[in-house]
Amino acid sequence: MPYKYLIINTDGASRGNPGPAAAGITIKDETGTLLRAVPRFLGRLTCNQAEYQALIIALEEAKRLGAPEVRILADSELLVKQLKGEYRVKNSGLTPLFATAMKQLAGFERWNARHIPREQNSEADKLANEALDKAGLRQ
Repeated sequence: MPYKYLIINTDGASRGNPGPAAAGITIKDETGTLLRAVPRFLGRLTCNQAEYQALIIALEEAKRLGAPEVRILADSELLVKQLKGEYRVKNSGLTPLFATAMKQLAGFERWNARHIPREQNSEADKLANEALDKAGLRQ
């Protein structure tokens, strides 16, 4: 296998809640080398739906890269606590996204998720905002 593990930073952004939304994702190898930087416009979603969509896209990319383990870093406390089972998923709009994310995570030998402050997630945040700007949705 080419990588021991991948470090995934994700961010979902929505201008309005719901509103035009985008995902920003970085994927780095265990040495910190950037492998992917993904800005993606998602359409009209809530902030939390955008956070989940960003994670799902990132996990698809990580799977293609063939890593046995992923380490997820996100500034969405709700997302991280739901993934870890500390919060239940009560919102019907998040339930199918949570199920998809958990199914994808089951395809890795190991995974963990950690909440980080927004300041430590600036690369992913910038990519999400770039996707919104490119779609003509300036702040």
